[in-house]
Amino acid sequence: MSSTFPWHDRHCRAYDTYHRTGRTDVSGVAADIGRGYGDGAVAIGSAGTGWRTTGGRSAPGEVPLARHGRGEGRVAGRIRDADVALVRERSPIADVVSEHVQLRPAGRNELVGLCPFHEEKSPSFYVNVATGLFHCFGCQQGGDVYSFVREIDGLSFREAAERLARRAGVTLTFEGGGTTDRTVSSQRQRLLEAHRIAAEFYAEQLGGHPSARAGWDFLTARGFDLTAAQRFGVGYAATGWDTLTRHLLSRRFTGEELVLGGLSKQGARGGLIDRFHHRLMWPIRDLAGEVVGFGGRRLAEDGSPNAGPKYLNSPETPLFKKASLLYGAELARRDIARRYQVVVVEGYTDVMACHLAGVTTAVATCGTAFGPEHVGVVRRLLMDSDERRGEVIFTFDGDAAGQKAALRAFEHEERFATQTFVAVEPTGLDPCELWMRGGDAAVRELVARRVPLVEFAIRGVLARYDLDTTEGRLAALDAAAPLINRIKDAGLRHRHAVNLDRWLGFLDERFVARRVAEHREQQTGGRSAAVASAVGRREPAATDPTVIVEREALKLAVQFPGLAGPMFDTLAPEMFTVPAHRAVRELISGLGGVGGGLARTGDVAAWVTELSAAATEEGLRRFVTALAVERVLCDRDVDDRYVDEQMSRVQELHVTRRITDLKSRVQRLNPVVDAEAFNRAYGELIALEQHKHQLRERGVGAA
Repeated sequence: MSSTFPWHDRHCRAYDTYHRTGRTDVSGVAADIGRGYGDGAVAIGSAGTGWRTTGGRSAPGEVPLARHGRGEGRVAGRIRDADVALVRERSPIADVVSEHVQLRPAGRNELVGLCPFHEEKSPSFYVNVATGLFHCFGCQQGGDVYSFVREIDGLSFREAAERLARRAGVTLTFEGGGTTDRTVSSQRQRLLEAHRIAAEFYAEQLGGHPSARAGWDFLTARGFDLTAAQRFGVGYAATGWDTLTRHLLSRRFTGEELVLGGLSKQGARGGLIDRFHHRLMWPIRDLAGEVVGFGGRRLAEDGSPNAGPKYLNSPETPLFKKASLLYGAELARRDIARRYQVVVVEGYTDVMACHLAGVTTAVATCGTAFGPEHVGVVRRLLMDSDERRGEVIFTFDGDAAGQKAALRAFEHEERFATQTFVAVEPTGLDPCELWMRGGDAAVRELVARRVPLVEFAIRGVLARYDLDTTEGRLAALDAAAPLINRIKDAGLRHRHAVNLDRWLGFLDERFVARRVAEHREQQTGGRSAAVASAVGRREPAATDPTVIVEREALKLAVQFPGLAGPMFDTLAPEMFTVPAHRAVRELISGLGGVGGGLARTGDVAAWVTELSAAATEEGLRRFVTALAVERVLCDRDVDDRYVDEQMSRVQELHVTRRITDLKSRVQRLNPVVDAEAFNRAYGELIALEQHKHQLRERGVGAA
């Protein structure tokens, strides 16, 4: 039976041929699974050679020189085929991939998630449990569990095999008699091992070093006990100059490895010294749980320049890439997937406090602002897509620095399909301080009181202006409009424009919405650019009832202008929510409506030609052509009744949206303090409900 993946059968035939005969034809296979294996890889060899290592300048069947402890050595031969197969068998691809990507069922033996190799809005990365293969239908990356580890971590085949073997508890044996216990390990594996030993050493120092008392004072003052310290692996870097360095050298790591890993550095007098001194230490782990770096908090408070900065992280190393690391992510990942929520805090103690308070989806950046690569990590953890939305909650201080951080975070808001929020404690306390004073409930309440990030950012902008004057309100409106226009969802844009009107006190939603729209056109280069963008953007799903109704009305206006004219011309452009639909409606308005121009003659061909000629953008012309040839959804001859029904439905949907907005506004208004506005909005709401009822009866009657 053919597999789910089109290239899987070729792989299986190649493997089967080799295991039966020791020979294989690599035609058509190397391009799929042997691409770029590089240094130390296992690949399909030429006829008669079976599997061999390739890459670098090594001879066939050998791997390049590599450091081992303080010396060097050469591994004679390749990894045994039986070991390669055993590691694959004990490394279920779903488990390995799930360390980096949130997966969900997508059919029999299939899982799907957001691809970790390229940015995408909807999941196209598939894992087949039965075949042990993965494939992304977006970027075309694919292969087995070895391929995945190689691609995700940039490893050679040998390095990937060693990593998977260690994970699976398998000792690799090389032809020639060597094993991974006695032979060289890859650079990455040795650095990971050095960091693991360093984390254990720091933890031991916290429990037994005389000068660690300052570290315990710091922790206990914030409510953390021994259990909490052990849960998060907190440790202590001693006051000595080379305490950790000597320990790691005694474990047969080289000085070059310690410097490369950021654990040691060259001292002023030559020689190696520790990077961290007299600091409380937090191990920073990747999503697989491996220690890849550290964050240290200074304990000396005497202001001495020798004490260094208050917070010090590992430098950029082959393991530590702070732009893509989130502290606590390996602890939070399962609850993030279960709750569809990520809480982003600012410090390591904030993460500890949140988790201890029950907010177990908290993570923190590692000494850098939340950036594009962090967005990618969070989206994969959430499996963030248009079909499956969660929430990202940022916690910031309420001061100017917090406002600035919020604006930086908002720069990435449009990259999320999910909605983003901000949780701010009015008194300015961070989550750890709040936990110390108010306990678990206070932290949970902080997260529950979240507000949309765009609202927080807009309010921060408005606070800079004098809203007691008309000039100040107008200036604030113009400053806030670009923030609203960065919102992808048209409905959310409109909702926040309504909110902006309320916050500024204009009490004129149309004026504010129009002003925001003018800014949007300026940002996109005027109407022409706006139309091109509208038509070029991906539209909502064709099965969306609003899309169907709006499109049907446009088809009637294009194909049956004589029937549709009078009724279609009563539909305002803002009644069309899909950008491409609105662009066509505005195009028709520019020609005097369906009731004017060539449409009056009843010559449909001439009418379509006129529309196409008036469209200045190629995308808009193609859309007009599509409307002219697409079948009308009517199972009888199109007549006045059908046209009236469709136009009434467009109006009804528009009125329904206005009712929703008004209901929200009425709920926000205080009927005592804002009596006039409340009564006006309530009266308009009653009138709209009556109008909607009339439109519905008219549509049903026409049918």
